[in-house]
Amino acid sequence: MFASASSASRAGNPSWPVSRWVLIASILASGMVFIDGTALSVAMPALQADMAASGANLLWVTNGFSLPLAALLLFGGALGDCFGRRKIFIAGIAAFTAASLACGLAPSVPWLIAGRVAQGVGGALMVPGALAMISSFFPPAERGKAIGAWSAFSVLATTVGPVLGGVLAGAGLWRGVFFINLPLSAVALGILLVKIPADKKPARPVPVDWWGAITVTLGLGGLTHGLIQWSKPGGADAWVVTALVVGVASLIAFVVIQRTVRHPLLPFDVFESRTLKGASALSLLFYMGFHGTLFFLPLNLIQVQGYSPALAGLTQLPLMALLVGLSQWAGRLVDRRGPRLPLTLGPALAGAGFLLFAVPGVTAGPKEFWFTYLPGFLLVGAGLGVTAAPLSTTVMDSVPAQRLGLASGINSSLTRVAGVFAIAILGPIVLAWFGQALAQRTADLHLPAAVATQLQHEAAKLADAQVPAGLTAEETLAVKAAIKASFVDAFRIAVALAAGLSWLGALIAARTVTALPVPPGTRPAGTGAH
Repeated sequence: MFASASSASRAGNPSWPVSRWVLIASILASGMVFIDGTALSVAMPALQADMAASGANLLWVTNGFSLPLAALLLFGGALGDCFGRRKIFIAGIAAFTAASLACGLAPSVPWLIAGRVAQGVGGALMVPGALAMISSFFPPAERGKAIGAWSAFSVLATTVGPVLGGVLAGAGLWRGVFFINLPLSAVALGILLVKIPADKKPARPVPVDWWGAITVTLGLGGLTHGLIQWSKPGGADAWVVTALVVGVASLIAFVVIQRTVRHPLLPFDVFESRTLKGASALSLLFYMGFHGTLFFLPLNLIQVQGYSPALAGLTQLPLMALLVGLSQWAGRLVDRRGPRLPLTLGPALAGAGFLLFAVPGVTAGPKEFWFTYLPGFLLVGAGLGVTAAPLSTTVMDSVPAQRLGLASGINSSLTRVAGVFAIAILGPIVLAWFGQALAQRTADLHLPAAVATQLQHEAAKLADAQVPAGLTAEETLAVKAAIKASFVDAFRIAVALAAGLSWLGALIAARTVTALPVPPGTRPAGTGAH
């Protein structure tokens, strides 16, 4: 679609070809999504304190973004193919930017969640466009290097995110997590509007599967809403049951539609490969554990263990360093031995790391980090570094070369869907467990009935629960200690479940993923950089 424009630009201005501008715009656009996600996780405690958000509110602040992004990623790619990749890419960046501004200015939690939903929709239009634009403007001989540069900056953005979020939250500027998107998007939009030629009208536009996009969004949304609301007192009411029924029915309808329409979002015949089925199951299970752990870990470190937000962000650096340091080695291991070994070893290591996070109780703070939480970060980082690149490579290698775009979309969607289910499933479990643990730990204090009732309402805020007024100094200290210990109890359940999910994924990989490497010369171009 863009080859002629790109070639003409290279001939007219060899120092700054259009392709280079495309790469810069794609890096900036993707960087907004990666920074926003990881920075906000560390800023959550500050957000909760400033907006008096409940635990369920925090779950929706995360899933409000993740859900539409996961549901509409393939749809966003299809819109680009149909209406023009540059046009949809620009629309996605503009929508994401406007939504980021709305999030930063949100006066209340409902407005913030609405802004996050709008961010997710914009991201679903923007994220597929980044790689699609790079693939369109770079010739095959240069494409791998360009995608490698894009991947390197994506990892850098992911690494910077927690530190930046911690610094901003520590300075009382958690809203800055959203405002930093504004200058990045301004530069990206300027490049796209001034330096990149307009889309050519496709000769044969591919029809867009609108009903598929609607049903999968309703399905994930209904299940998420029902599961999160179920954890509230009296949550199993008619509305919750209705949401769950609508969610399940919509996902069934999605499957039926995908099997009957001529141009489905997700052609199920691609899953004929046993290896792809196993890699997909591993991706869902492993990233459910990973995203669930990284959601609750900053709350534990900041609200219970006494870490500053900036320090809590820095604790993730060893994990990110191991991810970067081991990814190339893991890729070479796939070339020599095949994917089964790394896809079994990596999740097994990460599962052990998740379980190590369950060992510390209420610690003396950051000075004990080196022997309380660092071992868990090191094992999870090693597991992620051994797993991430081979898992993406396995998904890409499991399809014919002409379906690489679909495989890339599936790979991205699986990790996003895993994050949605991690929050929707582990979140309510943590909320329910915390409430029960707090009731049990304060029962021996013989608190007045009114105080006990108020404390149970405060339990909806998890570790940010406030001690009711009217207690003695000794009772206040005892309740504060009970709140912290109860959150540790609930956190231990979350990371234990994360470990189980990761180990189950390792078992599935060991039994389904082929042990043989792909024969030389048959691997599709660019999979190593994906």
